[in-house]
Parts: sequence; C-alpha cells; structure tokens
Amino acid sequence: MTHQFTNDLINETSPYLLQHAHNPVNWKAWNPTTLEEAKASKKLMIISVGYAACHWCHVMEHESFEDSLVAQIMNQKYINVKVDREERPDVDQVYMNAVQLMTGRGGWPLNVIALPDGRPIFGGTYFKKEQWIDVLNQISELYEKDPAKLIEYANKLEKGIKSLDIVSLNTDDPTFDNDFIETVIKKWSRQFDNNLGGLNRAPKFMMPNNYHFLLRYAYQNNHEKLKEFVNLTLTKMAYGGVYDHVGGGFSRYSVDTTWHVPHFEKMLYDNGQLVSLYSDAYLITKNALYKEIVTETLAFIEREMTTENGAFYSSYDADSDNAEGELEEGAFYVWQKEELKTILKEDYDLFSEYYNINNYGLWEHKNYVLIRKDDDVKISKKFNISIEELNQKKKLWKTTLYNIRNQRPKPRLDDKSLTSWNALMLKGYVDAYRVFKNESYLKTAKKNAEFIIHNQLREDGGLNHNYKNGKSTINGYLEDYAAAIEAFISLYENTLENKWLLTARDLTNYVFDYFHDDSNKMFYFTSHKDDKLLTRNIEYRDNVIPASNSIMAKNLFKLSHYFENEHYLKTATSMLNNVKPEIEEYGSSFSNWLDLMLNYSNPFYEVAIVGNEVNEKISELNEIYLPNILIAGSKKESNMPLLANRFFKDKTLIYVCVNNSCKLPVSDVEKAIDLLED
Repeated sequence: MTHQFTNDLINETSPYLLQHAHNPVNWKAWNPTTLEEAKASKKLMIISVGYAACHWCHVMEHESFEDSLVAQIMNQKYINVKVDREERPDVDQVYMNAVQLMTGRGGWPLNVIALPDGRPIFGGTYFKKEQWIDVLNQISELYEKDPAKLIEYANKLEKGIKSLDIVSLNTDDPTFDNDFIETVIKKWSRQFDNNLGGLNRAPKFMMPNNYHFLLRYAYQNNHEKLKEFVNLTLTKMAYGGVYDHVGGGFSRYSVDTTWHVPHFEKMLYDNGQLVSLYSDAYLITKNALYKEIVTETLAFIEREMTTENGAFYSSYDADSDNAEGELEEGAFYVWQKEELKTILKEDYDLFSEYYNINNYGLWEHKNYVLIRKDDDVKISKKFNISIEELNQKKKLWKTTLYNIRNQRPKPRLDDKSLTSWNALMLKGYVDAYRVFKNESYLKTAKKNAEFIIHNQLREDGGLNHNYKNGKSTINGYLEDYAAAIEAFISLYENTLENKWLLTARDLTNYVFDYFHDDSNKMFYFTSHKDDKLLTRNIEYRDNVIPASNSIMAKNLFKLSHYFENEHYLKTATSMLNNVKPEIEEYGSSFSNWLDLMLNYSNPFYEVAIVGNEVNEKISELNEIYLPNILIAGSKKESNMPLLANRFFKDKTLIYVCVNNSCKLPVSDVEKAIDLLED
C-alpha cells in the first residue's frame, strides 16, 4: 500500500523549510491554520525547530524525516510542524525554554511534542532514528491511555515556562560604579583561558560583544592584564581554523579549545559583529592582523552574501557535497597534504609551516584545517624572507586556493534576509568605515540602510523581520527594531544625515507603543499585534547576539542625549537597574548591559561640531578610540538640541558637553580630545 502524504512546506519561502519540502512527513508551517487544525483534530503536535545551516538538523532529517517508517508514525499519530528558528525566534524561544526546563540543555534541532493546544509535554534536541521511534510510540500510547497524566504535566511545565525570564521592577536607587564592574570582571576572569584566549572550555564561541565590552573597559581603565587577554583572544581567533584563511569570514564556533576545527557554518550576525570588534581593536592597537581580518571578512560578505539591492543573505551551511557526492560537514573548506603539495609546489614548505600542515593542523580522515601558530615576524625570520615578500606569497596562496576551492560543490546558501542581522552587518560596515576611511564601506552601509527603509519599513511605521524573493514578511521582533535603531544612530554619526537619526527616533517611539511593558519598564520580544504564544518573553540576557533589551537600552541612552528626552533616559536607567542584581553572577551574559553601565560610571560626552569643515573634523576625531562619546554635527544652523544656536559663519567649532552643558568651543580637534581626557 502506498502511503499518501501532503507536505505543505513546498509553499514556503524559508530555505530551511524548503529543505524539508520533499520529506514523506506531512509537514506544516507554524501559522494560525495549523494550530487550529491541531486543536480540531485533538492530535498531539510535533514541533521541530532548526535552521538552514544546522549540521545536526540535516543528520536528523536524513536519518528520520526522510525515512518512510518514521514518517508513517508521525503522520498517523501527530500534526507535524516545522519551524525556521531564524524566521520565528519567538516560537523558538518558548520551546527552547521548555526543553531547557525539561532536560537542562538545549540546542538544534529542537524537537518538542505538545498537546493539541501547543503546550509542551516532551522535548529534546537530536534523536537517533530508533530513539525517535520509541519516543513517538510511547507518548502517543500514553496520550491514548492516560491523557490526564500528560495534561497534568503540561500544566506544571507551563507554570515553569511562564516563571522564566520574569523581570521585576527594581525600586532601589540606581547606582552604577566602576567598583561593581570590576567585581563582575574579577569573577568572570576565573573562566578566562590565558593561553589560548576565550573561555576555558570547548566548544568555544567568539562572543563578540563580550570582547567589545572587555576591550572598552580595559582601555578606559588602563587595565593592562585585561588588554593582553582581549588581544590574545582576538589574535587566536584570527589565527584559528574558525577563521576562513582562504575566503575570509568566521564560522560559528570551534569544537575544541584551540579555535582550530570549526562548526563550519558561517552566519551573517557573527561576521557583522566581529567586523565591528576587530575595527575598534585595530583603532587601539594598529595591529595589521586586525585590519587584514576586517578587509577579508568584508570582501567575503561583498562577494558571497550581498544582493543587488543591498540586502545581506543569512548564512552558509556547514555541509556540502564531498567527492562522492554525499553531504559532509566541512567538505568545502578542508585540504589534504598531497593536494596542497601539488598546488603549491616549491612554496609548500613555507605554506605548511605557516598554516600547520602537520599534527597541529590535522583534523580527521587526513583532512587539514588551516590554522596559524606563529606571527609573520617569526615566520619571516625562520625562512629568511621579508615581511613584504611573505605578504605577497600569502596573497598568491589565498587566490590560488580560493580558485581551486571554488570548483568544489559549494555549501548551501540561506538566501533570506533578516532585518536584525542586516542591521548588525550594516553597523559592521559603518564601524569599518569609521576606522579605515574606506568610502566603499560607507556606500555599502548606506545601500543596506536604504534597503531596510524601502523594503522592511511599513507605512504604519513598523518593521518586517524577513525578506525573500522580493517579498517582505513577518511582523518584526524587538531584535529588528533594536539592531536597526543602533545601526541608524551609527550611520548618522558618520554621515550627519538627519534622516537616519530621525528614523531611529521614530522606530523607538513605535517600540514604546507596541512592545513596552509598563509594569517593569522593559520591552517584550513580540509586538502587541502578534498572535499570542504560550508565554510572552522579555529577552534580556546577552548571548552570541546581545539581548534586544540591552541594545534598546543603549539606544535610549544615546537618543535621550540627542533629543533631550528625559523619558528615554529614565527608561534606559530603569532597565539597567532591573538587570543589575543578576549581572554580578553572570558577567558574560550581560556584557552589553555592562557596556551601557560604563556610560554611567565614567564620564560620557556629547561632541557637537558645527561649521563647514564638520566632516573633516569628525574624520580626525575618529582616529582616536573614544567609546564614551556621541557625535552630533551640521554644516549650517540646526534646531537639534545639541546644535541649536552654535553656528558661526566661517568657523567650524567643536563643543564638548556633558548632559548638554558645554565647555568653551574649540576649533582644533586635538584640543577637543584634551577636553575629553580632562
């Protein structure tokens, strides 16, 4: 008997859902119709969450979801729902919280069994085929025989889920000082890996925001040991196999302590934030390695992840076809010794020393992942060649290997564009422009900002989250607003085009209207307009991407200065005060909040520049690392609070202010910097 199935995913645009569109499972997308059908049919639901670049998602698909026996059980007993976590982070959060409560751990693929009303009763991550069949049979049997037991469990779990991520209004007076921050860092530093950088564990994630904050704190407080640790980490990440030495850009994390073997997927959000981080680190250290990383990463983004209308794609898969035509993790990126000898000929010895084609660089199955151990000076001395000659050779190696690698089957591209991730990359471009003065970076940034304005910003003032095939879809989440506002503020500071600052303010007011929780002064992850889920989350712990609430609090702090808006400042201060009790315990989960705290615990300056040479003055000012300023400027008279009545014909004046009370204006940037360091 042939098994009939109807897989609805063929009508979706998500590359992840489309990967599953030909499974024999009756997959449905998450939408009101599917949820109503589950309730009406009184069938249990399987909610399976993943994303296009996820290796273990592919493994489970191949072992279970492509298997007709597994599909038969799923189709008979369950309503099966596939979710792209990147399109629906709200759904992912609810069920991830549930699985972490049930099992103590989370990850993707995320597989949850829920009652017909969507309340979870069982969950986990990757299951082998036999385990999965056992789970499906046991739970459907229990549901038939003793549904009351499952309902009782669902009730308890629902209470647990709703009690997570509750933020109370902290009514204590807000006090933020460097002693508190120092205590947090001291506790955090016990986990530092002082030999290899990062935290003392595997896997190792790059966590750009952690190092951005630690970098700022170390340089503002002249903390030499911390400076060394951050620069060690940035160097080891840049040397590691987690960085693509041939094509530029970073993978998501390394599976070991040496940053060597990556989980080969490349995500837009990591690369956007790492460009910002390495740009600032270069500004401070003038380390040529950091410039190389930014240049090569942005070349990768431009070449492989940018659309004609200026949007950025989401990710590249970890898996690609190997020589046998089978999907294999890292197949596109790894090299074998004999192959390299043939390609590089007389340069092989130098290359193999540089990138460790030896036991240190060996991964598995005779495959090597390129990794550096020594700096260029050491290598040039050992081989008695100049740095210039070594750089020329490196360029040639990279071009040669890149062209050969490009003949291999490429990893799959997730070609949807997400507003939040685009904004992180946009900010990366703005930061790279600020530091390296490369006009093409600013051009790309502006083109992407125009893409967001013209395609993702709706007439009602709200943003959409997703863009694919010319269509803008899915009502935006707090992360979309927070990241876009932050990027637009940065764009204003580097172009002085008012529209970016005014758009940032308009989006902020929209967020107050549709996301704000008056009871605790925080913001929900979803809009008041969205369909209700099991619980409405407030995302406030920083992770690989900072929490949407911490980005929003930083935005409010800056915008309060630009627009003399007391409400913005009070909200930002309350938000920071709310999370302060938890910060002490877990510094690494609150690094973006700690970065905001530095704005309160150290002097914070408004720098207003008015006059014809404003752009030149800002460019000169940007040659110094100044994390505790915001910039406002205009070539002519302006009614903006920081600029009003400060224009004098034939002069360009710099006003250094604190809370809008200013020192006497100066025309020389060096003098302005002296005032900032007083």
